[in-house]
Amino acid sequence: MAAVAELQGKYQKLAQEYSKLRAQNQVLKKGVVDEQANSASLKEQVKMKDQSLRKLQQEMDSLTFRNQQLAKRVELLQDELALSETRGKKNKKSAESSSQLSQEQKSVFNEDLQKKIEENERLHILFFEADEQHKRLEAELRTRLEVLETDAAQHQAVVDSLTRKYTDTIEKLQTDKAKLEIKSQTLEREAKDCRLRTEECQQQLKNLQSALGSRLEESLCIINEKVPFNDTRSNRYNALNVPLHNRRYQLKLRDLAGQALAFVQELVTALLNFHTYTEQKVQIFPIDSATDTISPLNQKFSQYLHENASYVRPLEEGMLHLFESITEDTVTVLETAVKLKAFSENLASYLCFLRKILPYQLKSLEEECESSLCTAALRARNMELHRDMKRLTAVFEKLHTYISLLALPSTKPEGLLRTNYNFVFTNIATSLHGFHDILKDLSKHYSQKATLEQDVPTATQKLITTNDCILSSVVALTNGVGKIASFFSNNLDHFTTSLSYGPKAGTEFISPLSAECMLQYKKKAVAYMKSLKKPCADSVPYEEALANRRVLLSSTESREGLAQQVQQSLEKIAKLEQEKEHWMLEAQLAKIKLEKENQKLKNSLSGHLTETIQERSVLPNVAEQKKETTEKSPREPIKSTSLIGMLTVTTDNEKAPDVESREDLIKNHYMARIAELTSHLQLADSKSVHFHAECRALAKRLSLAEKSKESLTEELKLASQNISRLQDELMTTKRSYEDQLSMMSDHLCSMNETLTKQREEIDTLKMTSKGNSKKNKNR
Repeated sequence: MAAVAELQGKYQKLAQEYSKLRAQNQVLKKGVVDEQANSASLKEQVKMKDQSLRKLQQEMDSLTFRNQQLAKRVELLQDELALSETRGKKNKKSAESSSQLSQEQKSVFNEDLQKKIEENERLHILFFEADEQHKRLEAELRTRLEVLETDAAQHQAVVDSLTRKYTDTIEKLQTDKAKLEIKSQTLEREAKDCRLRTEECQQQLKNLQSALGSRLEESLCIINEKVPFNDTRSNRYNALNVPLHNRRYQLKLRDLAGQALAFVQELVTALLNFHTYTEQKVQIFPIDSATDTISPLNQKFSQYLHENASYVRPLEEGMLHLFESITEDTVTVLETAVKLKAFSENLASYLCFLRKILPYQLKSLEEECESSLCTAALRARNMELHRDMKRLTAVFEKLHTYISLLALPSTKPEGLLRTNYNFVFTNIATSLHGFHDILKDLSKHYSQKATLEQDVPTATQKLITTNDCILSSVVALTNGVGKIASFFSNNLDHFTTSLSYGPKAGTEFISPLSAECMLQYKKKAVAYMKSLKKPCADSVPYEEALANRRVLLSSTESREGLAQQVQQSLEKIAKLEQEKEHWMLEAQLAKIKLEKENQKLKNSLSGHLTETIQERSVLPNVAEQKKETTEKSPREPIKSTSLIGMLTVTTDNEKAPDVESREDLIKNHYMARIAELTSHLQLADSKSVHFHAECRALAKRLSLAEKSKESLTEELKLASQNISRLQDELMTTKRSYEDQLSMMSDHLCSMNETLTKQREEIDTLKMTSKGNSKKNKNR
């Protein structure tokens, strides 16, 4: 169900992301439509500007044509005027008449020239105004073009980012979809398994209900008949019952006690160092005891400080006894923590020691302030240490009161109610943090005091080293108390929540006496359980067990295969018994043959001996030579072969071979041969059985592998279909985005082409206007 809820949550997240992407896509579509509308309006403006430019160009063409006509007319008039001057020299008469005509014509020409000049001025003014308007339009269009280019670049960047985002989201969605499909398939399988299990569990539940009903009736009858009273109803009797053993709680509590013991040991060493170095400091400053007698107050103070170990060491011993009392087998609560009382008493004795030395310490600081070596700054530091020592003793009093309260349940349970345990633990944590803060201030003030005392003219090296030692002990004390405070505050929940550990259905232990009785009952119960336990048989070695486990995992034989192996082994045993009988008969026959052979050997050996005796009597010299050769050369073995094998016999001239030893030799040879053959036979049978079992296991493995291969091929087909479908979807989305991008790019290209055309037309207009202005200036 949790997996289904996760899937639903993921589907909801994907749907929200998809809706966001659709909304963003709609916004982009609106932006594209607005850009298209702006481009259409710009196209219309460009058309209007083209029309106005064409009109201006036509006017310019007409003006240039009129200017050309006027220039030709002026040239003709100048030519006529030159002809008339040449003609006037020839005849004055004709000159007079022509002068009248020329004056009339000059007046007409002057009027025409005046009109043309006025018209040319008016055209120049119009051309200048048109040029200025054209420049303004060109500047506006250029600014508009830059704005549009920046907008287009921004839109292109947005489109690119959105395409990347969409591709990433599509890839993520595809991977999530594949994962979800795999999860859905696994969940469907798990659901099927769960249904089958639920059906089985329902059946088992019905059977159990029926069985438990019958057992409940029997147990109720037994309880009514045999049990006189129920001790769990009253807290007094229930406190005597042994609770369930919480080993984890006990181990955790022992671990915490070990850590607390280590912290207390650090604290004890730091306190010892602090008191001893303070004693040395009192004997050195402000008056050195080696050169002069110190005040009686400081003498008494150093005497009390010398006794610090007898008050500080018991703290470590009390914590050690408390740690040893917390074991894995006990039940540890405040009612059973008897050793906590001893630790609180040790802390009370140390508190009495602090109260005893506090007035002497304060008076010693005041006496140091009154000395002539003490400066104003040093006096201020001494007064700060004066206040810190008072605060330190007050913190120890607080800690003693709270720890004595925690020790009350083990001695006087009515002194502290269970409801106040949490309050006491929290106050201990706050007191420890306050203790840490006081020690921080003490170390800071003492370091300042040590630096000021170094500047005193009568400061010796012994004083400087003592100050350094005191400062290091104070720093160690602050670090140790900081560790204790953090340790207690971190484990405060465990201390407060683990107090309900006790008998079943019981809220609390009534008294320490009941807790002690419960612990005695627990020891008796443990001893009884140990007596019931029987010693287990020797287990298989670990390496053999691993090897057997591998064999068992590799082999997948069923009961039928094992039965077949047993049947085959029985048949082989029967065959071996038949062969055994056969070989027994063969052995009897061999014995008979052996006896015959022995008789033959006896006869042959007796004949050989008689021949050797005769030879010795006839040839004594030859015997002497033979003795020399036999003494020089070692005994040579004589090999005799028969049906039973090859036997080696060493010939001795003095002793004949013993018949019984040969029989034993032959018998041992036969027995060794039979044992060797039987061992070879058994080894071959075991190998054949092992190979047969391996073949069966491999065949079953092969069938399982084929089934898994078929299932994997089906899953691969489904996965390939899903991949192809997702690829098609991806291609369609890519095509749609590519089409949109191509449309936008075409639109931008068309806008750029129109703008380039406008720029070219504007440049041509500028060139023509410049040429016309030059021509007009020349005229």
